[in-house]
Amino acid sequence: MIELYYWTTPNGHKITMFLEEAGLPYTIHLINIGRGHQFAPEFLAVSPNNRIPAIVDRAPKDGGAPIPVFESGAILLYLAEKTGKFLSEDTRRRVETLEWLFWQVGGLGPMAGQSHHFRNYAKEKLGYAIERYQKETNRLYGVLDKRLKDRAFLAKDYSIADMACYPWIVPHEAQGQNLDDFPNLKRWFEAIAARPGTIAAYAKAKEISPSPPPMDEEARRVLFGQTARI
Repeated sequence: MIELYYWTTPNGHKITMFLEEAGLPYTIHLINIGRGHQFAPEFLAVSPNNRIPAIVDRAPKDGGAPIPVFESGAILLYLAEKTGKFLSEDTRRRVETLEWLFWQVGGLGPMAGQSHHFRNYAKEKLGYAIERYQKETNRLYGVLDKRLKDRAFLAKDYSIADMACYPWIVPHEAQGQNLDDFPNLKRWFEAIAARPGTIAAYAKAKEISPSPPPMDEEARRVLFGQTARI
């Protein structure tokens, strides 16, 4: 059994997509990040960076004690190796998958997230920041579009790389992007959206949070006011 510490964010969706695709049994512990649940000691014991998602595998392959894993990329890699799914054993295909997984973790997620933040959450609309991150997100969309020109998925077969990238494309409008400008990316996006695992993962998210969580002053303080001391 996988225990998933989750909230309805792109990084959270990555893991429910994998679990639904793989048919792994799991239970969800809701971590409402807008209300500070990520700072609870029991969660920090699993995720010391106070970020979702995180998991605890109660039945690891080695039969030993439960294994906690934090960071969405590390979780996807762990689950792929645990199940033998969505990560090829072929060396070259595996390398391609890991390249695109880390490309998302280090590039697409942070840049698209900043674009979303400065366009939608920042109280002061800073033109330079909006333009900076919107343009970089656009460049990254272009990288994906070129990669998908002659292939259905990022590393030939559907993999953890696709699961990592897809949730960050879902809010494309909020990032100031138009999928019609990226036809190969749009085809890929629509194909993944139609997968039963994706449909089930996003239906679960809608059950948990039928509408976007409020961005009130408490949420702003918790999400955007953190320092090492606070």
